[in-house]
Amino acid sequence: MADEAAGVPEAPSHDPQGLELARQIARATRGSGPRQAPQKKRKPVQRTDEPTRIGEVLKEVIDTEGWTREVNVHQLLARWPTLVGPVNAAHSVPESYKDTVLTVRAESTTWASSLRTIAPQLVAILNENLGQGTVTRVHVMGPESPNWKKGRRSVPGRGPRDTYG
Repeated sequence: MADEAAGVPEAPSHDPQGLELARQIARATRGSGPRQAPQKKRKPVQRTDEPTRIGEVLKEVIDTEGWTREVNVHQLLARWPTLVGPVNAAHSVPESYKDTVLTVRAESTTWASSLRTIAPQLVAILNENLGQGTVTRVHVMGPESPNWKKGRRSVPGRGPRDTYG
């Protein structure tokens, strides 16, 4: 609230259903611009009798919102088997990309170690395809450890071993 009084606009809230994005796409296909002032300079919309292709509209929305880097990363990660090979891809999955760090989850510690050895090559391949500096590090994690907490009436302790003695 103090930021609004100081003249700094509050950041827009996250729209989990994507309704605002759908409205932007619908407005773009109709040819009318967004109701609020655009942040980047937009091309003038040319009105024709031909329908607008959805790919063109999506590209415009992606460019306007500044999502180009993230979309390119996710498109490239969709080809994960070609990046790491089919054997490594069968035992690992990319989980997230944030702040130039790609996080990968391996199904075992052995596969995690194997992927850690090729992590520098992955960074080089990703940067070659996406532009230098897009990925600065590949963080490889092993499998999640089992959770022994069961049920809503469980108590803190050593896990299943505390009942065997």
